[in-house]
Amino acid sequence: MTRIGNYPGGGGSVAVSVRGLVKHYGETKALDGVDLDVREGTVMGVLGPNGAGKTTLVRCLSTLIVPDAGTAVVAGYDAVRQPRQLRRVIGLTGQYASVDEKLSGWENLYMIGRLLDLSRKEARARADALLERFSLTEAAGKLASAYSGGMRRRLDLAASLIGRPHILYLDEPTTGLDPRTRNEVWEEVRNMVRDGVTVLLTTQYMEEAEQLASELTVVDRGRVIAGGAIEDLKARVGGRTVRIRPSNPLQVRPLAATLDYLNVARPGSIQVDAETDTVLVPIVSDEQLTTVISAATGQGVSIASITTALPSLDEVFLSITGQKASASEDAGPAPEEIAV
Repeated sequence: MTRIGNYPGGGGSVAVSVRGLVKHYGETKALDGVDLDVREGTVMGVLGPNGAGKTTLVRCLSTLIVPDAGTAVVAGYDAVRQPRQLRRVIGLTGQYASVDEKLSGWENLYMIGRLLDLSRKEARARADALLERFSLTEAAGKLASAYSGGMRRRLDLAASLIGRPHILYLDEPTTGLDPRTRNEVWEEVRNMVRDGVTVLLTTQYMEEAEQLASELTVVDRGRVIAGGAIEDLKARVGGRTVRIRPSNPLQVRPLAATLDYLNVARPGSIQVDAETDTVLVPIVSDEQLTTVISAATGQGVSIASITTALPSLDEVFLSITGQKASASEDAGPAPEEIAV
């Protein structure tokens, strides 16, 4: 079977195209008509509260489970009708490292290379190269059971790259990692993208999404409820906030009361941040920004700083989904077994 449409080398720009994807677990709709496009050579962040369907989406796109309806074309291959061809051009790193603890780090990578039909020479060379890339050369001969959590995660990422995938799925890739190891994983993801890999990233960490993703898709209860560039989503949620910090902290509350009295913003929307001694004024236009600054500087109050900022990604997530981000997801039963 041939590829559907265009993909790298054929002039196409969409690496993943999903239309109307549906997956039921009994009466539960894990996916309820998901539409999604991931541009080639980018990172698409998929966000959603616990149980939103993120992991189920990844399982469908990686051929681990079969959707009940809809289509998913990845790297030009239909995920349902062409699973064998698709598996040769994708990589997957799940929420938990899936290395064989009874094998050494090198043996894990070599085994996967052979399973992907690499010759013995190619599999050895690929294992050596990836161990060096992920700073695991010194631990190459140690059993994976002796690896730290961060080392296992790096080995898992290396394993997902053995076959030089065009598309890489990262499902909660830094769960449980310390900040230093997390930053190392982030840098490797950036390197992959620079090498031309397209990444679909599910995460509950807002900082991770901002660090890595160029676009976001927010899912909730199996449906896509928002999507677009990060800055566009922030602007959609609530515009900007003007942060005004008087030189004298004792003038913070009087200034807030005065600005509220002058109706420079929606009644009751002006707030005081006691930790930073600043007045927070939500605005929706440049004209309103000018009004707020003029009113603040015209009160005879010495101003230390005036800054503007879009909502944080945490605030965007909370506003769109109505829930705070949680640390993990349990989306449906274990993946179905498939023949390789």
